Amino acid sequence: MTIHGIWSYAPGSGHVEGQDLTGYAVVTTDGTLGHVEREAGPQGMRHLVVDTGVWVFGRSAVVPVGLVKGVDHAARQVSLACTGDEVKEAPRFRTDSETGDPAYLTAVGEHYGRPAPRGTASP
Repeated sequence: MTIHGIWSYAPGSGHVEGQDLTGYAVVTTDGTLGHVEREAGPQGMRHLVVDTGVWVFGRSAVVPVGLVKGVDHAARQVSLACTGDEVKEAPRFRTDSETGDPAYLTAVGEHYGRPAPRGTASP
């Protein structure tokens, strides 16, 4: 996945333009993570703010929409192409103003867009 592609929904993901994903459950490759708090897209950098519930005392995380591998509208669920640990290791989200900060969002994109270490498989 390229860093540029990380800010757009992948074709075939099930995302419907204009569909509000707020409240949808978020599932990673290794389990349930939380729910979508909101979606934003400043400067073309579309992302989800995910409320992780009790995980790390209710911490929220920013996830670029390019990591969405599937949206099930009937089940109100978003599936991500990453693990919960990958989300946990992303640059720390502290305030809403960060979702409009291009430098912060660039760091988030670089975190998810970086290649896997040698000898490991990419997700």
